[in-house]
Amino acid sequence: MTSNDEISQMFNTESEKLYNLINNATKINLPIHEIIETYYQIINVSSMITMLKEQINSGNASLLDKIHETEKLVSEKFNSDIHPKIMDYLKICIQQDTQSLQLGNREKSKEETESEAKLFEELRQKMSTKEFVEQYDQGLLNG
Repeated sequence: MTSNDEISQMFNTESEKLYNLINNATKINLPIHEIIETYYQIINVSSMITMLKEQINSGNASLLDKIHETEKLVSEKFNSDIHPKIMDYLKICIQQDTQSLQLGNREKSKEETESEAKLFEELRQKMSTKEFVEQYDQGLLNG
């Protein structure tokens, strides 16, 4: 069985990682892998919070404070501010990439074809990420 100190330390470590990711997410044009990492960390920490709330007693005030502080960060800073910006950013990127790909109906050099293939792959990643972010959004609406 894990001690309360170990649980608190693990939660603190994961919360700090989340704080850093959220602070970094305030940048516009975040790379796709960082967007995905941020959402996974939010889901991870939220799951930990749910588990911890069921297990800890009111005697562990510092851990309870850290939980409330983390919940507030996610709801007020991420869900209300950053999440909508990420949604908009992904929509705009997908539109721009789609338009770029629609422009090229002429004969292409090998380099242009390779560049277009890379753009298709980036577009696929962005669309997949947008779908993941929309699923998170649905959880917010249904939660």
